[in-house]
Amino acid sequence: MGKEAAAKGILLTLTGGTLWGFSGTCGQFLMQEKGLISDWLVPLRLLTAGSLLLLICFLKEGGRIFDIWRKDKAGILIFGILGMSMCQYTYFTAIGASNAGTATVLQYTGPVLILIYLSLRHKRMPRPIELLAIFLAVLGTFFLATHGNPGAMVLSGKALFWGLLSAVALAVYTVQPGELLEKYGSAVVTAWGMLVGGGMLCGIFRPWRIPAAVDGQVMLGMAAVVILGTVLAFSCYMEGIRCVGPKKGSLYASIEPVSATIFSVMWMKEAFGFMDLAGFACILSTIFLLAADKEQGSR
Repeated sequence: MGKEAAAKGILLTLTGGTLWGFSGTCGQFLMQEKGLISDWLVPLRLLTAGSLLLLICFLKEGGRIFDIWRKDKAGILIFGILGMSMCQYTYFTAIGASNAGTATVLQYTGPVLILIYLSLRHKRMPRPIELLAIFLAVLGTFFLATHGNPGAMVLSGKALFWGLLSAVALAVYTVQPGELLEKYGSAVVTAWGMLVGGGMLCGIFRPWRIPAAVDGQVMLGMAAVVILGTVLAFSCYMEGIRCVGPKKGSLYASIEPVSATIFSVMWMKEAFGFMDLAGFACILSTIFLLAADKEQGSR
């Protein structure tokens, strides 16, 4: 992998993670301040974003966007259902069974699962720098999500189940579409994945039956979530992992809780303390470690 591709992949995955953090803050505003629920927000988010992105792909590529259904139907269904939609559903279910901090910590064990899978697949032991990067990413996420207080985690059996399942879903949607991304491009794969996942969640939650008070702020917040936090964020992340691989890409995206903390402090006026600063340091150290790693071919 060339330096230019590596730099592009780093920039894209960092951008994706940053936009996810912004999207999370928008979602927090919509749910806490505007009374929306995830059963309404998540399906519409994926379905709207997928439709918009697919329209853009169609204008650029025409009928070629349907090739994936003729040649890789099973792959895109697995990605949309087990990756895209399950990652969203399990995460929000974990929040409902515990709290956002607990769910975030559990989901960010996903890079550990990715490292284990890739190590078994390639029949080699993880390198020390990889283990250190994962440890710092998980520790930094823990500091940011709980402010260093383990008592802030609400870890019931249900929360543990859905939280760890969200980590598995994160690993699936990071690792599984590798060949699809190479064959069809990140935009087409992401768009169809969103449509499949959003369609499935709409069938489960039926958001059209859920009352929602939609005003100007809700429309603006939804636009930000859909365009910035979904279309751009997922497109950047998927193209980024195509460049740097799922292992490094998932760790670069751990910038998400840093971004979410910054936006929450600036917008939602949440407190910022020493443990948040420690979390920043851990995650930024992860990014610098990986960027300085000379073994760029290890994906």
